[in-house]
Amino acid sequence: MNTDEGLDLVIVGGGIGGIICLKYAKDAGLNALLLERSDRIGGLWRDLPSWQDIQFRKEDWTLGNLPLGGEDQTNILGNIEAWAERFELSPHILLNAPVTSARRCEKGWRLTTDTKTHEAKWLIAATGGHNHPVLPHVERTGSSITEYHSSALRDPGEVRDKRLTVVGGGASAYDLLDLCFAHGARSVAWIYRSTKWMRPTRQVKHLGIDMRILARYQMLGLPANMVHRLTNKDLRARYAKAGISEIMPEGDFDIRRDQLIPGRPGMIKNFARIERHHGEVRSLRGNTITLSSGDELETDLLLWGTGYSVDFSFLGLEAINKARNLNEISSRCYSRFLSADAPNLFLLAPGVLDTNTSTPWAYAHVARSIMSHIGGRPVFVQPPSEALTNHFDLIKLLAPKDRGNYPFATWYLKYLWLALFHPWKRPMPIP
Repeated sequence: MNTDEGLDLVIVGGGIGGIICLKYAKDAGLNALLLERSDRIGGLWRDLPSWQDIQFRKEDWTLGNLPLGGEDQTNILGNIEAWAERFELSPHILLNAPVTSARRCEKGWRLTTDTKTHEAKWLIAATGGHNHPVLPHVERTGSSITEYHSSALRDPGEVRDKRLTVVGGGASAYDLLDLCFAHGARSVAWIYRSTKWMRPTRQVKHLGIDMRILARYQMLGLPANMVHRLTNKDLRARYAKAGISEIMPEGDFDIRRDQLIPGRPGMIKNFARIERHHGEVRSLRGNTITLSSGDELETDLLLWGTGYSVDFSFLGLEAINKARNLNEISSRCYSRFLSADAPNLFLLAPGVLDTNTSTPWAYAHVARSIMSHIGGRPVFVQPPSEALTNHFDLIKLLAPKDRGNYPFATWYLKYLWLALFHPWKRPMPIP
């Protein structure tokens, strides 16, 4: 196969993270190439059904004056495409180029696709952290139950007048429960092993979490223990007021390890109508679900809200392949993003997804500092850590080593002003 040599950087993945990295690589004057497996950019948002949406306000998703009309899949996809158009990135993007392997070589990294190889000194794996839907293995014998993972339910109208069962205890399951009531399911059963923290609210989902408040706490230096006390007091009161204390997770919420999910108003309003089962699905037979407890449920439609796994197998790194979740991968990286398992390799999503932050905002700051690191300024040098790095704390991690982008003293005043005074209805500026 032909070999493309002399590249400074190859970025694998054309989702929002990869596109933002390409923008900053171009700004830095690097000879960079982005490889995307599909025939269009967009990553996971290209594959999701139109009813899927983000967890927070559109003003906290987009940056600068890049257009974003709403929080739903169609608008998010349009925003990703706007990045490529606004910054003229298309000449640096190779579509229909799935990477089958990436291996170390004398010049850095050699990446193989179906038709060509590419060699570059640096590699950014921007294939996302939610790139493989998780479907638990269960016994199926003559099952007549229709099944969908949350990423595959194209027409939510299919739930109307059906006996529904939702499986899972996190954001995807909460979305599906909301969807069931919004589209007129006849009955709703819910199976979960455990639940993740959410902030119960009867507001629209996107208003359930205010990222700007967290930014104020962080830039004003509020001690982590005080943030934990305030947050837990607020959450427990909200669970009690909403009448859903039965599904409150065990132990306290800890922002260093937990992501706070906005509550789903439809799920909370109709909570008493949900038939709840604590356990797992053991088998499907006919239209019957048998649980690990031995209980049986009659259902027409089974919706798996069991989330996603990450696949970095193309890198051929055993330690990363054995990691059970994104945080385990991130905890193997210097300053959360530079891999400790291979040189000149950045893993983009694990340090951002499943934390408490706006992903584009975080990706933009990380991408800018990555280009500084590639340019010769060692930025990503902090030892691996298991604690999450949330929102403006990411700036505090990057700034001390990236003085080119964060001038001494003045960077703090800039981000303190953004945290305290930037208008709530305006997106944050592009870094």
